[in-house]
Amino acid sequence: MRVAVTGAAGFVGTNLIERLVTDGHDVVAVDRVRSRGAAARRVSWVSADVLDPTSMRSALRGVEVVFHLVAAITLRMQDDRAWRLNTEGVRTVSRAALDVGVRRFVHLSSVHAFDQDRARLMSEATPRSDRPEIPVYDRSKWAGEQELAGVVADGLDATVCNPTGIWGPCDFGAPLSRLNGLARSAAAGRVPVFIGRAGFDLVDVRDVVSGLVLAAEKGRTGENYLLGGEYRPLIDFMRLNAAAAGRRGPLVGLPLGALKAAMPLLEPIGARFDSDIVSKAAIGPLLASPIVDCSKARRELGYRPRSMEESARDLVAFLNRAGRLAA
Repeated sequence: MRVAVTGAAGFVGTNLIERLVTDGHDVVAVDRVRSRGAAARRVSWVSADVLDPTSMRSALRGVEVVFHLVAAITLRMQDDRAWRLNTEGVRTVSRAALDVGVRRFVHLSSVHAFDQDRARLMSEATPRSDRPEIPVYDRSKWAGEQELAGVVADGLDATVCNPTGIWGPCDFGAPLSRLNGLARSAAAGRVPVFIGRAGFDLVDVRDVVSGLVLAAEKGRTGENYLLGGEYRPLIDFMRLNAAAAGRRGPLVGLPLGALKAAMPLLEPIGARFDSDIVSKAAIGPLLASPIVDCSKARRELGYRPRSMEESARDLVAFLNRAGRLAA
């Protein structure tokens, strides 16, 4: 089968291409750059702009299934580029897929499309990220889903996957994803202190890939599927990756409340260095710490995520093989 992947050079895209090729599909990899780690066989790379309808129709012509992964991830409260890519980009690609007769469309959204402050137990029925005071990434991911819904109403057979925090091998990005960067620092023994008991649901990238493939096969038109892994306090996540490398993780956990109290001072400093790591948007999910219910994906798709221990072992092994553990 001929399958297209937008955002093919990214972290999820690289892993998805490998899975699709292993399953025997021919892949049209849509991106402006090529991944160093993606499979070379049975892959055709196409440079196309997800905001340009003509180039997207050309890229998707003759394709049966499209996985739309392109997104701008940011922790800023406002970001015009992220808003446009995450909303108009979804509309442009999905409309192009409908125009050229694509049989199935799978959109990779995010858990952030659900308002994490409004549900301690998050499910597909949780209220959406529609409040103006929440970060632009959250709002744009929900707005992108609404754009897709309009194209579904016009006849596109599409479904949506909402993963939680993605980490694991194989990550060839420069730099690594945020979570993998934290994991590497812990595995290298460079994190003696970290945030205390605040946690989040984290999922292996390979399980996200499996969820996407299952959604293409079994997902119902217009439905969302939360793809989670396991909830852990982030300090335990750091210790887990340190242990996988034979090192000790953070010994001291700082109270999240202290970081929140210091945010009015720290956020302007981060902004001066063009960093969004220390921001209200960054600690918001940790303050909410929702438990994510993935029972719908388990029940309807047969989704089965692996343990965090396995993910940590495999990530550290990958970083060692790639010579990136000490980078």
